[in-house]
Amino acid sequence: MEWRDEAIILSARPLGENSKIVEVLTRREGRTAGLVRGARSKTMRALLQPGNRVEATWRARLDDQLGSLTLELIEARAGLVMENAWGAFGLGAMASLLTFLPERDPHPRLFAAADALVGAFALPPAAGEAGVRFELILLEELGFGLDLSACAATGTTDDLVYVSPRTGRAVCREAGVPWRDRLLPLPAFLTVNAPADARSVADGFRMTGHFVAREVAGLVNKPMPAERERFVRAVVKAIAREEGVEA
Repeated sequence: MEWRDEAIILSARPLGENSKIVEVLTRREGRTAGLVRGARSKTMRALLQPGNRVEATWRARLDDQLGSLTLELIEARAGLVMENAWGAFGLGAMASLLTFLPERDPHPRLFAAADALVGAFALPPAAGEAGVRFELILLEELGFGLDLSACAATGTTDDLVYVSPRTGRAVCREAGVPWRDRLLPLPAFLTVNAPADARSVADGFRMTGHFVAREVAGLVNKPMPAERERFVRAVVKAIAREEGVEA
């Protein structure tokens, strides 16, 4: 068995004196792990940093074996990940959320969202927005997509500012007034061409977190990843600092 695909390095853990088990997210083959030999060399240590985009070749005698990975660097992005707290926490949050997916289950849209998230780590507002969009696509890929296209009560596509925590459908401002204390805020950057600020990013993560916790983590009796909460706090704080306000 052999395949070759573009991949993002998620993690690398030592095995023996000179090898590592490396987990990657690939475009066509999904989340996959493999054995990388010679991983302790200076060149390989730099290549195996989480967030780097690589060309991965996976080989095994049988499909259900761990297999071996050969990696070629496409783009070094570890600096984006490690330069700031939100990048390091964001990569950890992304990798933790991806463990809810079955191994070797292809999700090309989720790969694209993960790639966009890593690329956005340089700027806090972009990282926050990309993180919310990543979680929305994660929900869609797992069969729990939200419907943010029109108001569940009136059918209008205008002034959508809430989401029902029960159904995951959008609600417009007028229809939501009687129940606004029970509804989740819907950030404007998801419905109109609005910039992501600290409040809207926090609202976005509150919304997606509610459904990920209930529909994904809750179904397998697992808590939400601690790395996610660290990422949310760090990126919202960084955006607020840029805005000159308190997070």
